[in-house]
Formats: sequence, structure tokens, C-alpha cells
Amino acid sequence: MKRLFSNLTFQVITAIILGVVVGAYFKGFTSTAKTISDTFIKLITMLIVPIIFCTIVLGIAGVDDMKKVGRVGGKAILYFEIMTTFALIIGLIVANVLKPGAGFINHPTVAANADKLAVYEKAAADMHWGEFLTHIVPSNIFNAFSTGDILQVLFFAILFGYGISKMGEAGKSIVSGIDKISKVFFNIMKLVMKLAPIGAFGGMAYTVGTYGISTLQPMLHLLGAVYLTMFLFIFIVLNIVCRIYKFSLWHYLKYIKDEILLVLGTSSSESALPSMIEKMEKYGCSKSVVGLVIPTGYSFNLDGTTIYMAMSVIFLAQVFHIDLSIEQQLVIIGILMLTSKGAAAVTGGGFIVLTSTLAAIKIIPIEGVAILLGIDRFMSEARAITNLIGNGIATIVVAKSEGEFVAVEE
Repeated sequence: MKRLFSNLTFQVITAIILGVVVGAYFKGFTSTAKTISDTFIKLITMLIVPIIFCTIVLGIAGVDDMKKVGRVGGKAILYFEIMTTFALIIGLIVANVLKPGAGFINHPTVAANADKLAVYEKAAADMHWGEFLTHIVPSNIFNAFSTGDILQVLFFAILFGYGISKMGEAGKSIVSGIDKISKVFFNIMKLVMKLAPIGAFGGMAYTVGTYGISTLQPMLHLLGAVYLTMFLFIFIVLNIVCRIYKFSLWHYLKYIKDEILLVLGTSSSESALPSMIEKMEKYGCSKSVVGLVIPTGYSFNLDGTTIYMAMSVIFLAQVFHIDLSIEQQLVIIGILMLTSKGAAAVTGGGFIVLTSTLAAIKIIPIEGVAILLGIDRFMSEARAITNLIGNGIATIVVAKSEGEFVAVEE
């Protein structure tokens, strides 16, 4: 019994259940729950940038052939593009078959969320997608670290690792020092992860207490369609990928169950990023592959976010009785393939990207986004979990393609 209570999985599940109960029956606790959740996520966020930097630098500095770095990066980007395209297509198919927006009655959140929508509209108008590539290059590396911009830190870490690799023997002392610093941060992460049940409890109590289960009723069709699509993507599309590369989806999911539960409680895939880096190495992927694929995937391989945005566009078209032709839906796929890549580089990226996409296609009223704001928190768990699972599988696929995967023993 003592062993059960000390198990992290049991603790997180219990915390999530308690969070639902407290959120439903103790509304006055909501603000405190938000403070608990935000504080835990800050603890994790505090570690993300240094861990990513150290992991990438150590991975690249330890590679003698720099062509390998380019090859691994190229394979990762190609895989990301293929999988996000599948995610877009399956999202569109399910939305067209189930028609979650058909017969939808105008929801009061359209008026209630008018102020929030105005913020997203302004942010979308200010975005210039042509500047996305220039954004990756930091004008100040210290600012990139202080703001936690993962893309910019990723770019600088690759260059820093390359610089060390060119130093030969003289660079080994630097590598040794960074390796020791990396172990310090991972030790801190292990301490922070002991607080995961508290963070999951706060996140779930805040979500239920703020939005309430009753707010889901008018949107159950969309909510159910999104969760079904995520399920199909994971257990059909990703399962096929696992079979092709000869590893078990179930074994992998069991291995990262603690991270999945953490993301479920906090609604943030970033909360599990540091532990995913460590676990993917222990699972059998080489340090260099993990260092490149995991951080890059958090910016470019957002399968769950992609599915959600594709389905949201079709849902809103159905709400406003707009019959989109196949040609128009193909255009939407093309636009989302580009705009979805910028989601991670922008605060509140999902809604801003969705708003900018609607503005680009000029077919669906932008104010329809306000309908989605009220239930977004309940959908974020599905998005974040799908993103998490997809990035881990991408890492295994690239590692196996490079011959740098050694299966762990049961």
C-alpha cells in the first residue's frame, strides 16, 4: 500500500480527480487553484530553456560528422511536415462527416468574449508570416534566454554546439562542463516533478471551477469530435508509423504515462518537455537525436494543435451555414500548413493563428472564434497530449532511421 501511495502515476490520477471535485463544489477556491497551477508551470518553464540548450549542445558537440546533424534535422522536418499534413486531413474528414457545427444555435460566449477576441484580432493583424524565419535568429542571445523563446535558443544552441565541435580536443573541457551543468538541471527537474500532483490538482480545479462542466453542453458535438479525431490519429495513424518502424505504441504510451497524466492535469505539453528529453534517451534514442528532434518538434510538430485548427475552421463554417467546396478546403489545408508552423513562436499562438487563417481565407466571419474561447481549456488537454505523444514517436522514428536506437528492456 505504501508503494502505491508513493507512485507518481497514482498521485497524479488522484490529484486530477480531487481537482475535478474541488473545482465543481468549491468555486471560491478557483483563484488559489490558478495560483498553484501557474506556479508549478513556472517551475517547469524555468528549467526548459537551460535543459534544451545543454541537451542540444551536448548532442551536436559529440557528433564528429556535421553532415549527420543536417541529415537528422532534415529527416525530422520532413517527418513533421508529413505527419501534420495527415493531421490536417484527418481533422477535415472527421469534421465533414460528423458535422459538429450543423444546427448550432448562437452561443452567448460570442458577446461575452468580445474583448478577448479583439485582442486576438489585433495580434493576428500584427503578424507577418514572412518574418517567421527572421524571428528564429535572435538579435540578442541573452534576450532569447530571458524570454524563453525556444526557437531562438534552439538556433543558438546548434551554432554553439557546432562551434565547440570545431575546437577538437580543446573543446572537450567545455563539453564536460556543460554535461555537469546539464545533470544539475535534471536533478532539479526530478525535485520539481515530485510536485506534479499538486500542479495537476491546481490546473484541474481551476479549469472546472472557472468554466464549469455545464458550459460544455452546447459544445459537446465539437468537443466529442475533436477528442475522437485525436484518438483516431494516435491509435491509427501513429500506430501505423510505430508498426512500420517496428516498435509498440502501447509500450511507448505505458513508458510515458506519467508525462501524459501531467499534461492532462496542467493542459500544457511544455510541462513535460524536460522529462520527455530524459525519458527518450532512457528509452533508447541517442542524445544527439533527442537534442535535435524534441525541441524542434515542440515548434514544428504540433499534431494536436493542427487537428484542432482544421476542425475549428470547418466547425465555424458549419455554424454560419457556409458550404465550403473541396477546392476551398484544400486551400485551407495549404494555408494551415504554413500558419500552423508559427503557432509556437507566438504567445496565445493557437487562437492567433486560427484568427489569422480566417482573415486570410476571407470566407468565415472572424467573430466566430469567440464561440471557441469558452471551451478551449477543455480541448487543450487533447491538443497537448497529442502533441506530446507525436513528438516522442517522431524522436524514435528518426533515431531508428539513423541506427541510433537501442530498445530498453522491459
